[in-house]
Amino acid sequence: MLKISDTITIVRRRNPLQLMEAVVDQLEQGLQDSLEHQAFRPLGLATGRTMEPLYAALVSRLRNWPTDRLQRLRQRWLSFNLDEYVGLAPEHPSSFSSFMGHHLVRPLGLNPAQVLLPDGAAADPHAAADRFAAEIHIAGGIGSQLLGLGSNGHVGFNEPPCGPDVRCRVVRLSPATRSQNASSFQGSPALVPEEAITLGLHEILAAKELHLIVTGAPKAGILRKALDLDGDPEVPASWLRRHPKLWLWVDDAAWVEGGACTQNDYQ
Repeated sequence: MLKISDTITIVRRRNPLQLMEAVVDQLEQGLQDSLEHQAFRPLGLATGRTMEPLYAALVSRLRNWPTDRLQRLRQRWLSFNLDEYVGLAPEHPSSFSSFMGHHLVRPLGLNPAQVLLPDGAAADPHAAADRFAAEIHIAGGIGSQLLGLGSNGHVGFNEPPCGPDVRCRVVRLSPATRSQNASSFQGSPALVPEEAITLGLHEILAAKELHLIVTGAPKAGILRKALDLDGDPEVPASWLRRHPKLWLWVDDAAWVEGGACTQNDYQ
């Protein structure tokens, strides 16, 4: 573990699988504490390739809990996802709703009604964005928010340029983001929806703690920019540095290649 400031903690592992186990250690402890103190705050969840091994590790860990404790977790569970494509019904195989069902809801036996995503199929997606933000507010806000890092520095679908005060809304996806997500659409960027509903940086930065998970050499350059800049609209992830409790989880490929630390910073 490496603290580069009073507000940023970095945990580094040699490879993605080791990294995901470390993240799950932290998440599991938080879930146990929440159940013990009856103070469960909603989780903020993300999707994408980075999250697949994380959810697999989390499901494996939680399935080993005693039956009564796991059942209490299922009863108390409430989570909000960052985003959803506009125009895709929840049952569409490329929707983020389908992703969550496959990787978390069904494997863990959760009630789908407690794993909430924006309504991308709504007749009025702008109104759907407002409703989703209101639901988070009514629930008391996000506790731990999971985040990936886009190749152009986006978090959620907050594309550059983006300031810290933007709220949940409909956004137009950049060509770079559509290409990055094409693997879920038969490898064709043209099939990726042009718009999505996303939580804004306002809602993300309001979470109690942030967990930014970055793996692989292709993300090294943009990670370095995000760490070097103290809030730049052209790198939306750089605003995360201003959060009072940011955890950065990174593997060797993303960290060393990015030049952000030395070889001796393992926890």
